[in-house]
Amino acid sequence: MNTIDTYNFAGKRAIIRVDFNVPLNENFEVTDDTRIRAAIPTIKKVLAGGGSVILMSHLGRPKKNNDDKFSLSHIIGAVENRLGVKVQFAGDCMGDKAAEMAAALKPGEVMMLENLRFYAEEEGKPRGLAADATDEEKAEAKKAVKASQKEFVKRLASYADCYINDAFGTAHRAHASTALIADYFPTDKMFGYVMEGELKAIDGVMENPQRPFLAIIGGAKVSTKITIIERLLDKVDSIILAGGMTYTFAAAQGGKVGTSINEVDMHGVALDIIKRAEEKGVKLIFAEDALCGNQFSNDSDTLVAPVNDIPDGWEGMDIDVKSKKLFADVIKASKTILWNGPVGVFEFPKFETGCRVVAEAIAEATAEGAYSLIGGGDSVACINKFGLADKVSYVSTGGGALLEYMEGKELPGVAAIRK
Repeated sequence: MNTIDTYNFAGKRAIIRVDFNVPLNENFEVTDDTRIRAAIPTIKKVLAGGGSVILMSHLGRPKKNNDDKFSLSHIIGAVENRLGVKVQFAGDCMGDKAAEMAAALKPGEVMMLENLRFYAEEEGKPRGLAADATDEEKAEAKKAVKASQKEFVKRLASYADCYINDAFGTAHRAHASTALIADYFPTDKMFGYVMEGELKAIDGVMENPQRPFLAIIGGAKVSTKITIIERLLDKVDSIILAGGMTYTFAAAQGGKVGTSINEVDMHGVALDIIKRAEEKGVKLIFAEDALCGNQFSNDSDTLVAPVNDIPDGWEGMDIDVKSKKLFADVIKASKTILWNGPVGVFEFPKFETGCRVVAEAIAEATAEGAYSLIGGGDSVACINKFGLADKVSYVSTGGGALLEYMEGKELPGVAAIRK
């Protein structure tokens, strides 16, 4: 298989699937260009090798074609600023202009297609169906989109001589630009540096970790993290289970959790996880105390209570002193650390200190030689918020893709390159 380091890009047009799904403010200015910065080395590699680049990405979830709010035209300046090269904008993906611009590209030049999701063919899902559409009508609409999707993919592929997938965040989607287009480049397809880095980092953590290996799994609900927890039980030495799911586990064991998140239908699952961990010799670590609020707001009153004895009308929103020390001690004693999901409502400054303590402990452990992988949107947001992204080993750009890959699922965007 070709790699970006061995491929000869001289005189070639490379179409690169990047993940430029970046946040914009009300003035359509990029507020966090992390994903843009991540893709720059791949783009520069092609240009330095004598090639030209056609960038394609999605932005947001547009419900209709050509919704200016989701146009990639808004991010051209941010890309040019990081790349140091003028970026031509096609304004569409399928029109004559895009084809003409691609054909005229010279070595060293860069162009960008419009938002891929302005086209139903990208996701392969019909749009505009009436709410009362029959099953037959839905089936016909889906059939029509699938038929036109082939032309969409063929058109995109016609613009280039080689294909690079560098969008790990969308690798779990079997979309036109992440999976189907690769078939048009059987010997001229490869991963970009973002994809290579992600796969190497995750494979290293999951298959060859230094020990002790600790996973910190946070977030609101047990139901969204069951599969990854079950997979980790065969890999790790210990797991910190934190965030909103703390209270489901506490309630399952007979605790009183006030108005905290409590998935009653997950109690059996929670108890089974505890039992399986014990059988496998994996230590489960839970918070001991909670900083609680009487409303979901930064203006909430607060009180501290044991996680299994929270008064009525109060909700666990962060960890407190005992849990901070417990978590930090475990983190600092670990040699491989995976963090996915916050341990508190870090969006509110009053309830961010638990996440800050965890992030700082991971940074300290990393400085002492541990390998740390931060994955999942909220965990990455935490690390960035506290200015510690450069103090950990690897920050993943993937959310759902990261979880699915760690769960052992085959990602369509990865499989399309490897086959």
